[in-house]
Amino acid sequence: MAIPREAERLWTAEDLLALGEEARYELIEGRLVPMSPTGLSHGYMEARIVALLWTYLREHPIGILVTGKVGFVLRRDPDTVRAADIAFIRADRLPPEGLPSGFFEGAPDLAVEILSPFDRYPDLLHKVSQWLEAGTRLVWVVDPVRRTVTAFQPDGTLRLLDESAELDGGDVLPGFRYPVQDLFEGAL
Repeated sequence: MAIPREAERLWTAEDLLALGEEARYELIEGRLVPMSPTGLSHGYMEARIVALLWTYLREHPIGILVTGKVGFVLRRDPDTVRAADIAFIRADRLPPEGLPSGFFEGAPDLAVEILSPFDRYPDLLHKVSQWLEAGTRLVWVVDPVRRTVTAFQPDGTLRLLDESAELDGGDVLPGFRYPVQDLFEGAL
């Protein structure tokens, strides 16, 4: 989908939402940024991680898991709306009236980003910093090629986990632990 002609103006989260779900954009400081569809290996990793987290959340119903590039309003004036591959939101942060049909106001507690072959690392690090600055408590960056997961926290701590390590949810997903090696089992 081409960027709308009036894209040079500053957009709001509401403007982005009005484009409809078929529009594949994020909004960074009021500017539309196209998002591309992902490849098969990316989708496989996303499904695998969702299955693991879904199983955990069935046993520990502490919040909800979302996928499908759900928009999170991280900043206003100018607006920034970002989408994670996978996100978790604690139950106590959900609106009591039910889930909104629009974007979530605020950051998820956990954002999972899966590297694609065409991702630029500086852009990804900028996105990670936006998640953390907006209040995300844990960001996992999954690299299927290097078979690693990097866990970022708001205090600047990062842990690079190779296949000999164990991924854990810290205080965001208490008790969640999974061998990194097993995470990449069957990956292309």
